[in-house]
Amino acid sequence: MLFWENSLNPDEYQLERLAHFAHLVAQKNTKLNLISRRDVQKIIENHIFISSLIAEFLPRKVSKFLDIGTGGGFPGIPLAITRPAMRGILADSTAKKIEAVKEFISKLKLNNVVAENFRVESEDFKQKYADSFDLVVSRATVPLIILFRYSLPLIKEKAYIAAIKGGDLIEEFKTTELKYKAHIKKSTIFELSYKPTNVRNEKGKKLILIEINK
Repeated sequence: MLFWENSLNPDEYQLERLAHFAHLVAQKNTKLNLISRRDVQKIIENHIFISSLIAEFLPRKVSKFLDIGTGGGFPGIPLAITRPAMRGILADSTAKKIEAVKEFISKLKLNNVVAENFRVESEDFKQKYADSFDLVVSRATVPLIILFRYSLPLIKEKAYIAAIKGGDLIEEFKTTELKYKAHIKKSTIFELSYKPTNVRNEKGKKLILIEINK
């Protein structure tokens, strides 16, 4: 219902995959802390749906994304399901989490994403993926200014950063702009409010989308 009430229309196959993913994460979470325990009951709303919702704000022309600090596969796996034409790398420095994400990718038969156990700022990762991505996504993992630093060696000449965050994004953006103004072409902050339970965005979730030049 969340999807239709908010004018998102994944096809039946995509919805089945998203539901299957929710089940896999909940199952794995009994052994490995991928999401907070109290979130398991609300996994669709707090994790699957919000990760799918950001697809609506992303430019249609992006083709290859990097998910920094993917954790249990968020937002990378829902993005891969709802935007199957995009290819992606899901990176995390915690080996156990990446093993879980690899298992999810295999069970969901996703052929457009690969999970990598790397720190994205490492020289090995930068050499492997220099100038590769036109979109970097991240879910509250690091401050925006750090996300910029990680992203610049890895993006193409023109790219986007999309970060899901809570809190005061205005201040965080101002700090980032002071250092990286020359690279920022345009920025927009979207309120991630949705029906039925977050119409006023009480959870304070926002998406900041920044268009950047290298």
